[in-house]
Amino acid sequence: MGSSATVTDGPRAPRAWPAYRTMWIFLLLGWTVSAADRALTGPVVTWMIDNKVGFLESSSNPHALGGLIGGLFFAGYMLTQWPGGYLGDRYGHRTVITISLVWAGLATLLSGIVSGLVLFIAIRVLTGLGEGAFYSNDRSLIAERTPVEKRSLGMGVVITGLAIGITAAILLTPHLIDLGASVFSAEGAWRMAFFVMGAATLVVAVAVAVYFRRQEPGLPYGRALLHMLAYAAGGLAAVMAVYYVGTSAGLSDLWIAVIEVALALCLVMGVFATKGEELGPVLRNRDLWLINVAFIAVLWNLWFFSFWSVAIVGDAAHSSFGRSALIAAFNAGAGILGFPVGGWLSDVAVRRGIGRRPLVVGFTFAQLLLTIAFGFVILDSTPSVALMAVLLFAASTFFNAMQPMAQGMLADIADPAYRGAAFGMNNLIGEIGAVLSPPISGALRDATGAWSTAVFLDAGVIAVAMVLFILVRERSSSRTLRGEEREAPEAAGEERFTRAPARQPAGTTQT
Repeated sequence: MGSSATVTDGPRAPRAWPAYRTMWIFLLLGWTVSAADRALTGPVVTWMIDNKVGFLESSSNPHALGGLIGGLFFAGYMLTQWPGGYLGDRYGHRTVITISLVWAGLATLLSGIVSGLVLFIAIRVLTGLGEGAFYSNDRSLIAERTPVEKRSLGMGVVITGLAIGITAAILLTPHLIDLGASVFSAEGAWRMAFFVMGAATLVVAVAVAVYFRRQEPGLPYGRALLHMLAYAAGGLAAVMAVYYVGTSAGLSDLWIAVIEVALALCLVMGVFATKGEELGPVLRNRDLWLINVAFIAVLWNLWFFSFWSVAIVGDAAHSSFGRSALIAAFNAGAGILGFPVGGWLSDVAVRRGIGRRPLVVGFTFAQLLLTIAFGFVILDSTPSVALMAVLLFAASTFFNAMQPMAQGMLADIADPAYRGAAFGMNNLIGEIGAVLSPPISGALRDATGAWSTAVFLDAGVIAVAMVLFILVRERSSSRTLRGEEREAPEAAGEERFTRAPARQPAGTTQT
C-alpha cells in the first residue's frame, strides 16, 4: 500500500551554526573593551586619592571631584545616545557600531597621553561621546537579526561583555599601574592602564569592521562619521562650557553635574521640537517613557558600584588597593552569570505566557533587599569581608539579570522601524543616573566620611524604579511571538545583511 508521506533514511544533516550567534560574539567583544575603557577611570581615581597624586593631589573634596570626572564622561556618553540610534537607523547599525569602537580606542589612548585636569576631562568626555553611539545600535541589531523567541537571551549574552569589561578593568588596573610605575614615573603610572585598554579596543574594532565588511561591503563610514562628529562637537563644547563656567563661578562639583544633566533634558526637548512628528512612536509612548525613567535607577546603580566599589570595599574593610579590587570584582563579575541567565529566563517567560514584566519587578525587588542589607553590613566598623562579597555578588546578579528582561520588554513595545531611536532615547534618559551617581555619592562620602549613606540612597532610587516597572503595560506574549519579528532572517536558516533604509517622512509608507 502506498503512502503520501516521504520517509528519508540516513542520518540527519547537522544543524548549521546560526549566523546570529557569531554576531553575538563580536558584539560581546565590543561591549567588553568599551566597558573596560569607561570603567577603568574609577580604579584610577581611587588610586590617585589613596596615593595623593595626579589631578586629585590637592583637592579638598577628592571623592566629589573624582566622581565629577566620572560623571562628565557619562555626560558625553549621554549626549550621543539618541543621535547614535538615529544615525544607526539612517546609515546602518553596523556602520555606527564600528565607528564607535574605533573612536573609543583612539580616545582612550589619548587619555593616557594628556596632562592636566581640564584636558583629561575633555578627552574623557570625547571618549564618552564616541562610546555613546554603541548601545542603541547594538540592541537594535540584536533585535533585528535574532529570532524573537531568543531575543532577550541574545541581549543578555552580548551585554555580558559589559560585566567582563568592568571586571577586567577593576582587576587589571592595579597590575597595569604597577607595570606603569616601572615604565613611567611613579606619578604617571596610571597612564599604562589607558594605553593597554585603548590598544585592546582598537584590535577589537578592526576585527568587528572586518566581520561586518564580509556581511555588507561599502558601509557609509565617511558620511556617518561626519554626522557623528557634528553631534560630538556640539556636545563637547556644551559639556566643557558648563564645566568652565561652573568652576569659574565657584560652583560645587555636584552642581556642575546637575547642570550637565540639564543639557540632556534640553536635548530631549530639542528632539521633541525638531523630530516630534517623525519620531512620534518613540516620543509619545507612555510605556517607553516609564521604562526610560526607570533606567535612571539602573544606570545610577550600575555606575555607583562600578565607579566606587573599590573605594567602598577599601574604606569598609580597611584593605589594600589590590585586595579591595579583588573583592569589588564580585559585584562586576556577577553580570557574567546574571546577564545571560536573565535573558534566557525572560524568553522562557514569554513563551509560557507569563511575560517579562513580572520577572523585571521581582528581580528588582530582590536587588533592593540585598542592597539594603549591604548598607547595614558596612555600617559595622569591622564588617565581614566574606559577607560583603556575597551580598555584592547576589545583588548584582539580580540586577544584571533584570536588564535584558527590561530591554526585551522595550524591544517588544517599540515600533521595529524606530528601535534604534527608542533604545537611544532609553539610554539618553537612563544616563542621567550615570552622570549624577558618581559625584553625588562621592560628595556624600566626603561629607559623612563613610559610604553607607550613598548605599541607602542607591536603594531608594532602586525602589522608585520598581514602582515604575509595575506601571508598564507590557505587550502580550502572544502578540510578541506572532509579530513581524518571527520573520527574522534566521528563521529561514540564513541572515540577510541589508542596511535599514533611510527614514521615510511621516505619513508615507515604505515599499
